[in-house]
Amino acid sequence: MTEFITIGEPLVVLASTDIDVELQNVKNFKKYLAGAELNVAIGLSRLGHDVTYLSKIGNDPFGDFILNAANEAEIDTKELLIDANHSTGFYLKQSVTHGDPEVAYFRKHSAASNLRESDILNLDLRDTKLAHLSGIFPALSRTALQTFKAFNKRLNDAKIMTIFDPNLRPALWESKEQMIQITNELAKNSQIVLPGINEGEVLMGERDPEKIADFYLKQSELTQCVVVKLGDKGAFFKTKNKNGKFIDGFKVEHVVDTVGAGDGFL
Repeated sequence: MTEFITIGEPLVVLASTDIDVELQNVKNFKKYLAGAELNVAIGLSRLGHDVTYLSKIGNDPFGDFILNAANEAEIDTKELLIDANHSTGFYLKQSVTHGDPEVAYFRKHSAASNLRESDILNLDLRDTKLAHLSGIFPALSRTALQTFKAFNKRLNDAKIMTIFDPNLRPALWESKEQMIQITNELAKNSQIVLPGINEGEVLMGERDPEKIADFYLKQSELTQCVVVKLGDKGAFFKTKNKNGKFIDGFKVEHVVDTVGAGDGFL
């Protein structure tokens, strides 16, 4: 039984403990769990919900680390499959006091990017109430995109509500044009869409929250609600045929890292 399901790529991040040192010169790292969809799954589990995480990991120490951490977080890992032929993705991350940290990914041909449609044929969705989908997983490979679409169709056929977060990762796509076209197409297949205001500018050339919301509401009969994330200004949401509304944000006194803020929001 699961209330919530998500599909994504679990990663290990080796985060620098040398502050403001260029990544090529860092000598000391600390190992952490990473992956946008996994962040959401852990957050929901901490809030007391039953969560299933769908993905693949390699038969390697990084994969073991992810599996153990997911189990400790009380996530259902029966659909976290082990792939003996591909490795677990990981990345290196700089630690900085100002600006965005430098990162270096090692995820091409990862186990998760080789999750196939055949791997989800026996997925039990009978008790699932909500699914979280992100634009990261389908960007990993053509195989991942095909699997994502099949999974999304199964969710819709089962009348399970889906939330789609564009979560743009330009480095994973062949081109900006491909990223925009596929991401907007995928958004059509979810009831709730959660673009950030910067993503709205990239995906449909607009920074007006209401125009961003209207774009996604009008492009699909299925989409019923759009929430536009506005950073420190909070959020704007709008549903079909109703006026939109702004919700204030709240101030965080000590920001450690802005990466994952969208996952926390979701």
